[in-house]
Amino acid sequence: MSLPHRLRSALSVLLRGERPSGKRASIPPITPEEVAEARQFFPREKFFIFGHARSGTTLLARLVRLHPEVYCNWQAHFFTRRPLLKGMVDSPEMEEWLTRRSNRWNRGRDLSPVVLRAVADFILEREAAREGARIVGDKSPNSLLNGESVRNLHAVYPDARLIYIVRDGRDVALSERFRNFVEESRFLTAEDKRLLADLRRDPAPFREGRRSIFTETFLRRIARSWVRNLEETEAEGRRLFGEGYFSLRYEDLLACPFEVMGGVWRFLGVEVSPELESAIRQEIASNPDQEWQQQRGGDLASLLPKGQAGNWRRFFTPRDRALFEEIAGEMLRKWGYEEKTR
Repeated sequence: MSLPHRLRSALSVLLRGERPSGKRASIPPITPEEVAEARQFFPREKFFIFGHARSGTTLLARLVRLHPEVYCNWQAHFFTRRPLLKGMVDSPEMEEWLTRRSNRWNRGRDLSPVVLRAVADFILEREAAREGARIVGDKSPNSLLNGESVRNLHAVYPDARLIYIVRDGRDVALSERFRNFVEESRFLTAEDKRLLADLRRDPAPFREGRRSIFTETFLRRIARSWVRNLEETEAEGRRLFGEGYFSLRYEDLLACPFEVMGGVWRFLGVEVSPELESAIRQEIASNPDQEWQQQRGGDLASLLPKGQAGNWRRFFTPRDRALFEEIAGEMLRKWGYEEKTR
């Protein structure tokens, strides 16, 4: 390196701090002091709804916001789907800017967690303010990142509440399969397409559990994904959020909606009015997702009643049941979907 180059480099370090190394250091979690400061500007309580895809997260979000003090929207994917919220500051250049010594606003610390919190707070609170709600949340399925999504959330919102909804993994698999078929996903394999054509031609063998709607590869993948999501989300949710973590089953929500939602709302810190029961029943009676799939898939969508529990019992073949039991039997019993064997 020439002398002038070395001098320019030394001057840059003197004025701006250390030069970026080409790889960003880990983004630090927000501190309690920074949380307290953020809440002075964005005071609304925050919550987040996680769950495996096709587990009823949207229904739960629709119901929770029936309360006049609570607003919830969906699919922000701040912490659950890459590039994630932290992608905004996840580069050496951003680290250099937010940590440089000449930046007197950073108080000698990486400003990244403060930036991330401010961005998410503003996005959430501007909608809640419009609705006049004092509590605001986002629902985003976390089955792409599982436990990592809980850690991502806690690094920015250690003071938030986390709600986790679980659904029988066999119904999850069936719902996911029909979604893929209805949308005719580009991810369908040649074998998938043959199954889809046969299903359209003659649905009876599939609907009666005499022929599998799944390829073995698909069913194994979904079963493993479901198990991992439950294991990691539950463990990390309880570890990091403690009393700020709440889990429920989709099936219980369908069976006793007012009682279950009462528990959710009390967890969020709001009073539960009896008048909300009729609003819940009306909301459950509507099914926007089914209407959308009906428009998109027509004949296919009509084969699977949306939002019901236990549809898998009609569609699963004996081989499907055995395969899912092999991978997820222990988790099914843990969550009360199968009787425990002695």
